[in-house]
Amino acid sequence: MKRISKILMLAMALTAATSGIASATPSTQIWIPSTDIQSFGTVHLNIDNYFRASGVPKSAPTASATRDANVMDIGPTVGILPFEKIQAEIGFDYLVTANEPNDNHPLSANFKIGTPEDSLFKYSPAIAVGMYNIGPTLSSSMAPGVTSGQNIAYGLVAKTLPVVGRLSAGYYRGSERALVSDFNTLKPENDGVLLSWDRTMSEISDKLWFAVDYMGGNNADGAVNFGASWNFAKNVSVIFGYDVYTKKSLAGNNTFTTQLDINFP
Repeated sequence: MKRISKILMLAMALTAATSGIASATPSTQIWIPSTDIQSFGTVHLNIDNYFRASGVPKSAPTASATRDANVMDIGPTVGILPFEKIQAEIGFDYLVTANEPNDNHPLSANFKIGTPEDSLFKYSPAIAVGMYNIGPTLSSSMAPGVTSGQNIAYGLVAKTLPVVGRLSAGYYRGSERALVSDFNTLKPENDGVLLSWDRTMSEISDKLWFAVDYMGGNNADGAVNFGASWNFAKNVSVIFGYDVYTKKSLAGNNTFTTQLDINFP
């Protein structure tokens, strides 16, 4: 399913340090990238909102606040290759929080190239590689020693099974200075697995879709995410989800997310 998406499903390191939300989202499931790629000439606009489920954790850098910042991420993704078996997309995102201007670095970019299921040979999986949260390496005043620009590279394979739905698995690696295990030792924690399940619930309605995804890594992006989407029109859908962050001292408390996807044309 094309993300509305998110993103973050996926952010600059300062943003991760202060809010934990990923930006610069390619086509995703809920949080991690998917093997879906926008078709040639399609302009996909995602408007993602993340609302904190509770107050700021005591161990977080912003613990003096009464509540973590909510986050909005907006940006287009465009399909750029006119081929059936090899597809590609590029995009960028602008991310804003309630309390921070993202250290004046709110923009980041993404790209993806891949091939759909059954395109290489019968029963072949979908394959995708790409990067997201692409940004400059700039120091953070909020978390000294941590830089912006997660610059995450990833690879994914996915296969749709009868009844079960689509299973995806992959791996990512990002910047050692942006993805760390804590703000004291600054130990790099910049890689991990990507896993997801998603399925259109055609027994109920072809407009209804469920997904669960997981991003490994003991860093600000690590999370388990649950969501459901409804297609309100052929080119408009909304995901309603919940994000459980595995490293709350870096990412902040869990979030509810709404992700609006609009395709043009």
